[in-house]
Amino acid sequence: MTITAPDRATLLRARLAVYGLFMIAGMALGTWTSRIPAIKDRLSLSDGELSLGLLGIAAGAIAGMQVVGRLVDRYGSRRVMIPVALAQGVVLLLPAYAPSLPALAAAMFTFGVVHGVLDVSMNANAVVVERAHARPIMSSFHAVFSLGGFAGAGVGGLFAHAQASVPVTFGTVGVVITAMAVVCARWALPDAFDAGRDPQREEGPQARLGGWVLFLGVLSFCCLVGEGAAADWSSVYLVQDLAAQESVGAVGYAAFSIMMTAGRLAGDRLTARFGPVLLVRCCGALAGTGLLAALLIGHQLAGVIGFGLFGAGLSCIIPQVFSAAGHRDPAQSGRALARVASLGYLGLLAGPVLIGAAAELTSLPVALGVPAVLALFVALAAPALRPSRG
Repeated sequence: MTITAPDRATLLRARLAVYGLFMIAGMALGTWTSRIPAIKDRLSLSDGELSLGLLGIAAGAIAGMQVVGRLVDRYGSRRVMIPVALAQGVVLLLPAYAPSLPALAAAMFTFGVVHGVLDVSMNANAVVVERAHARPIMSSFHAVFSLGGFAGAGVGGLFAHAQASVPVTFGTVGVVITAMAVVCARWALPDAFDAGRDPQREEGPQARLGGWVLFLGVLSFCCLVGEGAAADWSSVYLVQDLAAQESVGAVGYAAFSIMMTAGRLAGDRLTARFGPVLLVRCCGALAGTGLLAALLIGHQLAGVIGFGLFGAGLSCIIPQVFSAAGHRDPAQSGRALARVASLGYLGLLAGPVLIGAAAELTSLPVALGVPAVLALFVALAAPALRPSRG
């Protein structure tokens, strides 16, 4: 059956729909994060008890990613991402009403499942839209995710400043998320428009995913180890090892986040001009050498600049890894993205733990050299992102 290519207006709406979904995912996480202290206080949780509750979201996300790949490949990304996008606003409310630690863990597990399924399915649809545009646009989607996180955290902070309750905060943002999901449902591009798909192949048995996809997952793991380490240890390093004030310590992660968002906003133009291999090679080198140089200098300003360079370097790598995984075999893009995302999420969770363990054995500056070295490894492995000729 011949499928008419989407016109420019349809492509624009499809792109805006994917932007909306990435914004939804970022807003949900940012809003939740901003009200963690209030939930911790309401349930009288210790730090250890809170960490157990937070494990629920990680476990749920990884569990959701194990099943979403096959669903996307069988039913199409649009049919999967729209229901879970609508559900994202609903499950955001669950932790607000959790009466105990077990209930909070269960609520966060549910939240994590929805978020993990949305993550993979919206990235799969982003690949469909990118292929329809016939030019790189993946980095801009991930930039919008970061902007959504800032927006969610900002709104949550404003509600906290106004002394609004957690249910009011989550309920308000949940309504906004649901409204955005409804608009996205109307504009999202069906996978049927994807000229890269072979319907006859999809109906037959699927080949096993090769080691190449696993290697992309390893690259995703390496990058997200760095993101997790920067989130949890950048401020500690500046305050504890460089004797910075706490306000200065917070600037380290702010520099990382701002430069990562800026890098992703520029990432599509850079990809179009230099190609994914050269871009990732340069980004990995920038991230690794920037952070290593800052650690060797050991000065507060150098530390802030180093984390900024680290964020700028990592910014374009994950979008290119996801794009490569989704484009290599359109009939199995869901499964490929699910595997890559799962390994990446493990890196995000393992990063802070690995840095903490290494710091106990050596020192925090030495431990922070681990994600820098991993970034250099990604730079060397950049040829793995070379587009398939098949």
